[in-house]
Amino acid sequence: MSWLFGYKSQAPPQGGDGGPEPPGPPPSSAGSAGQMAGDANLTKAERKAMEAYRFDSSALERAAEAARTLERSKHAREALELSKMQENTRQQEYLAKVKEYEAHIEASKVEHKRVDHEERRKTLAEETKQQQQRAQYQDQLARKRYEEQLAQQQRVQEENLRKQEESVAKQEAMRRKTIEHEMELREKNKMKLLEAELRAKAKVDRENRDLTLEQIRLKAEENRITVMEGIKTAGSVLGQGATALLTDWNKVVTTVGGLSLLALGVYTAKGATGVTARYVEARIGKPSLVNETSRFSLLEALKHPIETVKRLKHKPTEALQGVVLQPKLEERLRDIAIATKNTKNNKGLYRNILMHGPPGTGKTMFAKRLATHSGMDYAIMTGGDVGPMGRDAVTAIHKVFDWANTSRRGLLLFIDEADAFLRKRSSEQISEDMRSALNAFLYRTGEQNPRFMLVLASNTPEQFDYAINDRLDEMVEFTLPGLEERERLVRLYFDKFVLQPAAEGKKRFKVEQWDYSAVCSKMAKMCEGMSGREISKLGVSWQAACYASEEGVLTEQMVLDRCEAAVRQHRQKMAWLSEQEKLDHKSITGGKGFLTQ
Repeated sequence: MSWLFGYKSQAPPQGGDGGPEPPGPPPSSAGSAGQMAGDANLTKAERKAMEAYRFDSSALERAAEAARTLERSKHAREALELSKMQENTRQQEYLAKVKEYEAHIEASKVEHKRVDHEERRKTLAEETKQQQQRAQYQDQLARKRYEEQLAQQQRVQEENLRKQEESVAKQEAMRRKTIEHEMELREKNKMKLLEAELRAKAKVDRENRDLTLEQIRLKAEENRITVMEGIKTAGSVLGQGATALLTDWNKVVTTVGGLSLLALGVYTAKGATGVTARYVEARIGKPSLVNETSRFSLLEALKHPIETVKRLKHKPTEALQGVVLQPKLEERLRDIAIATKNTKNNKGLYRNILMHGPPGTGKTMFAKRLATHSGMDYAIMTGGDVGPMGRDAVTAIHKVFDWANTSRRGLLLFIDEADAFLRKRSSEQISEDMRSALNAFLYRTGEQNPRFMLVLASNTPEQFDYAINDRLDEMVEFTLPGLEERERLVRLYFDKFVLQPAAEGKKRFKVEQWDYSAVCSKMAKMCEGMSGREISKLGVSWQAACYASEEGVLTEQMVLDRCEAAVRQHRQKMAWLSEQEKLDHKSITGGKGFLTQ
């Protein structure tokens, strides 16, 4: 529409259809030029003021002329429709912008709600964090109050114990003096009585010396006569009997028959006694290879009645009670314990297990816990006991398995250091007796048994014969404890060997007040590479340090010194290992996982 308002001064020429001629120059152009010449004499401010009131009528005239021209043109209707379409297009664009603005407003509302929700979530998270911190602070305050109460109770107990000790010491001193005085008087009386008796006896002996000598001579003569008469009588009786026997043939036959029957009876009794002894040994006693067992034995019950009663009253416990392990190893051993218990309850076939790893990592302890948890008896034997038996090793192994098959509750046969007699036959130089013992063991373990379960333990499982590996259903590696397991072990043994004896008020065992938790964490970091057995020995060394002190008080420095000494000893032991031993015990020198205890 720019041509309508005169923005373009030149219009395209029209044909012979009677269109309008192009408009000429606006009449007011000369006047405008005069005005511009006059305005040149005005100041800048005056020109701006004049421009505000100036009106150019030429544009209005051009618009009117263009409107008249448009009315006379044949394209006037098309131009009007085009104007309407342009106006509709502008309205639609305006509506689209309105909708876009409304959508933007809705998006802003959604974003505002999201931001509001995020702020509320952050607020709730911060409130939860504050509550957790408040709960932790309250827990710390409660722990401090409890520790202060324990310290106060310990001080009161120590004061009462000190007073009791002083009173007991005074009474003991008085009693000791009284006893010493009585013993002194009694000794004096005995000496006087003994002197009087000795004097009287010496006097009587001097007076009766001749009579005593005569009595001795008479007794010797009578004894000699009696012996000679006995020899003569025995000789005459034996001579008459031999004469009568040799002269009568019937008596000879009877004598020979009687001696034959006697020999047969002796041989039969000897064989029956051996069979009975083996039967009794299999069901009442225990084989010589078994060092320890929880199975009820009449002989053991007679020797140790109190321990037998305690064992009978003992209830099944958790398989991992008192054993500290890595979480993955605990989960695996717990599955084995559950499977073994259900196998025992359903009278199924037991699986054979190999437990290998460094010494002192809890293999024997877990085997006992597994048997107790499953309601089975356990028997422990050592592979090193088989070699010294020589030819008798085969018989001893058969006795062990015969004895195991008689168990009604099921028996867990644990063989510690099993590689001592189950070595490879192809590459190892073993004696014929050891080879025979190995073959006997393989014969008795060829098939799984519903009466006993075989558990082998070894530090060097790579030395096992292939036939032994073929009989293993499950292999579990016990590694050295990691940092978390060492801290659990240190806390366990510190409570067992230090805190509990101190709380019981035993003589010469007291503990100073210091941060036990922080010290245990520090010692756990110091004990890297140590086994559970070494950490338990460290707990015993704390007790020894307390007993060796003058006042019987265990200090923080004493505990740390003992820990440092144990760490130095462990490093020295590792340095003593030969190259072959380091290769055999890779888990000792390089393993940083864990145990058990």
